[in-house]
Amino acid sequence: MSAATAVVAVLAVSLLTLGVGAFGLRLSRTTSDFYVASRTVGPALNASAISGEYLSAASFLGVAGLVLSRGVDMLWYPVGWTAGYLVLLLFVAAPLRRSRAYTIPDFAELRVESRHARGVASGLVVLIGVLYLVPQFQGAGLTLRTLTGAPTWVGAAVVALVVLTNVVSGGMRSITLVQAVQYWVKLCALLLPLAFLLVRTHGHAPAGRARLDATDWLEPMQGPYSLYLTYSLILATFLGTMGLPHVAVRFYTNRDGRAARRTTVTVLGLLGAFYLLPPLYGVLGRLYVPQLIGSDRADSVVLALPGHALGGLTGDLLTAALGAGAFAAFLSTSSGLVVSIAGVVGQDVLGRWFEPVRAFRLAGALGALATLVLTLLSSGLAVAHAVELAFAVAASTFCPLLLLGIWWRGLTAAGAVAGMVVGGLLSAGAVGVTMLGVAPAGWPGALLAQPAMCTVPAAFATMVVVSLATAGRLPPHLGPTMVRLHAPEALELDRGSYRAKGARG
Repeated sequence: MSAATAVVAVLAVSLLTLGVGAFGLRLSRTTSDFYVASRTVGPALNASAISGEYLSAASFLGVAGLVLSRGVDMLWYPVGWTAGYLVLLLFVAAPLRRSRAYTIPDFAELRVESRHARGVASGLVVLIGVLYLVPQFQGAGLTLRTLTGAPTWVGAAVVALVVLTNVVSGGMRSITLVQAVQYWVKLCALLLPLAFLLVRTHGHAPAGRARLDATDWLEPMQGPYSLYLTYSLILATFLGTMGLPHVAVRFYTNRDGRAARRTTVTVLGLLGAFYLLPPLYGVLGRLYVPQLIGSDRADSVVLALPGHALGGLTGDLLTAALGAGAFAAFLSTSSGLVVSIAGVVGQDVLGRWFEPVRAFRLAGALGALATLVLTLLSSGLAVAHAVELAFAVAASTFCPLLLLGIWWRGLTAAGAVAGMVVGGLLSAGAVGVTMLGVAPAGWPGALLAQPAMCTVPAAFATMVVVSLATAGRLPPHLGPTMVRLHAPEALELDRGSYRAKGARG
């Protein structure tokens, strides 16, 4: 395709991002604006923003690439990533909002009244954020290389620069508007080219029937250890969603618990609509670009399809539209991740020396630039698999903390810390071995490739056992804290008594 057309598309979505972010900057004045948008985001806007930041490089490019190469087994990715919000809706959304925290470490300290728990949670936020942010930068490099032939570092640097500008200037208030707009950009960017491709395929389907009838591609769970790998993936995606720091922080921006629930229901609908599209690109890819099957460029199938199936000016324009949508995916998800990292590092590290807003801005800059350097130094995995490993770490650490912290009075500080440490070490160790490419063959390799089935129960069990062993050291203000998490906002706790007040954040 014309490199000039691609450059114009990428510039257009980057300028749109900066323009919307600049509008949000006019509204950002206070510390609360930067961290949680002053808790005034309505359900519709917040649902679009959550969907915008959640639909990352793995969703826009990675799912299609995995379906192209590995078939129907990979449909569990979009199913799990969407269904995770159902678990979030039922058990976490409203109590998390009622905690009135800014970050997950804030929640950890509030619930178990321990600075040690806060410190461990802060380290995990940074770890998960970096694990998730690296594939966004990788995907941006892959996209710009596919579109223009530019070196991979150029795309990563462009995304880092745009994200850094928005986050540092306007914080959560600014990126909320950006991410809401970018959800609709991404949805339209996938819908329009797909319509052309389906019309083209209906009338001029290539001779690719054999490629679609392959048994190992059409029939699920045919490979070695596939039953374990599938259920471990389901567990990671279902439970990892609630533990992602950039997802959890979004619920702090709602006005109250009821708004948080309404937001989550809307998110389920928006994600369900979006995830119908990438698998279709994977199927069409087997017909039009079979040379990508199993290659290290499978993630580029979405971008390659219009040129191969349609060609000419139409193919160029549709490829440019997909490139713009891909960049919107990288920008929106990266913005949320940088905000979550900045919130934690700004509060817990730099806040000792700088006032809150300046600490937030400096932490955001350090987080984005350090991750960019890490991306440039690493070869990386397939985009969707790299993101999936971040889900496994989140499911093994913050999921037990949130579920037990909200619903079990017996959780102690020692139990919370031990569970996060055990789950974090096991899952992060598996991630490290996998990313270094030194995993052994057989069952050990399968366990390391998809660790959640082992690491999540280990984290839950550790939290419960250690908490029972330290049952005499429950937090002093446990009763008031549990009431805050579960009582309607119209009731506010005041030194152990309740008094009616207007619902407040």
